[in-house]
Amino acid sequence: MRNPPGSGGERLLLVSTNYAPEQAGIGPYATQLAEHWAHERGAEVHVLAGLPHYPAWRTDPDYRGRWRLVDDHAGVLVHRRRHYVPARQSALRRAAYEGTILGHGLLAPPRIARPDAVVAQVPSLAGGLLAARLARRYGVPFLPVVQDLMGAAAAQSGISGGGRVAALASSVERRMLAGATLVGVIHESFRERVRALGVPAHRIRLTPNWSHVRPPSRPRAETRAALGWPEGRTVLLHSGNMGLKQGLDVLIEAAGLAPELLVVLMGDGSVRDHLERLAAPLPNVRLLDPAPADEFPEILAAADALLVTQRASVLDMSVPSKLTSYFVAARPVIASVAGNGGTAQELRRSAAGRLVPPEDPARLVAAARELAADPVAADALGARGAAYAAGHLSRAAGLGRLSALLDEALAVGAAGVGAARRAAPPKGAPA
Repeated sequence: MRNPPGSGGERLLLVSTNYAPEQAGIGPYATQLAEHWAHERGAEVHVLAGLPHYPAWRTDPDYRGRWRLVDDHAGVLVHRRRHYVPARQSALRRAAYEGTILGHGLLAPPRIARPDAVVAQVPSLAGGLLAARLARRYGVPFLPVVQDLMGAAAAQSGISGGGRVAALASSVERRMLAGATLVGVIHESFRERVRALGVPAHRIRLTPNWSHVRPPSRPRAETRAALGWPEGRTVLLHSGNMGLKQGLDVLIEAAGLAPELLVVLMGDGSVRDHLERLAAPLPNVRLLDPAPADEFPEILAAADALLVTQRASVLDMSVPSKLTSYFVAARPVIASVAGNGGTAQELRRSAAGRLVPPEDPARLVAAARELAADPVAADALGARGAAYAAGHLSRAAGLGRLSALLDEALAVGAAGVGAARRAAPPKGAPA
């Protein structure tokens, strides 16, 4: 098998079920991380991934019927394994999804020489378990980056049967994280959950996600005209996954309360058909397919406000990746989320929008009307988001934090992987 060129003498294996060409969720972060290490470190980088399927929860047509393949993607070798993709979400279907990822990965791991470290992006329990197993097999550092907490997700997201499997998912997470050299978490609200899973505080590092899209460059009026959004009509846009944990029914309800607003949902996911049925009687709701990458920043910037919603039960299991893109678009954010969760913390920190209670369409409408009545204040909120992204969420900073975490894990590994459990991090290590 041909290996990608690498002058750094380093071989790295990244396990991430989601990868390019996926443009939403975790995929862009995994892709940019692998390519950064290949190009900037000169490393030989391999990725163990699934078939592209997110956020539509349908296998990409270009990959249907394929069982195993290797993509040479921008200097990274991507080893893809087929798995079950559930069109609708339930605890049983999610278990089958994770089980087939795990089973195929165990049956056919990547055929590569011994890596120097195994890194995992962990919204997938199966991916984390595969990475932990491969790291043990090779006797190298294991470095999971926790993007979502699946045990908490099962309990909080509203998935059918989720409450019954939450304890089992947490048990699997505990087992997977137990073998980690160090653990990265994307938000400080995850720290206590990860500690409760048995990871000592001195092995946890904060590795926030970054803004992976470019700033908009086209005039807003031009994009609005192309989309058929009238000037003078307040447009509220939600972009990204249409799943259970988002609680997107609240947006349809808000549109029913405020016919002067145009509510746009752009994306795909397991509840899109349900949302289309709810929206059918409402002329002020539009559903759009996911935007191409080159048009995405302009569409975000063309809206008057950008929406992030979560069910009231969602507290500390995830922080929507869409926030990093929203801030770059320089439009105010309306967050209909629990006030003590990580998403609310990010909105307060950025001072880039309005926080309203979850599952409360009347309060969401009130916030939208307040922003529409004062466009100068709305623009100022958007500008704060852009400034926050530039100062705290740059790609260079995010990738630099993960590279520093990898360097620390490699140093610990050189001294013996078990040393991570006995020693506090060295002075100056990333927090």
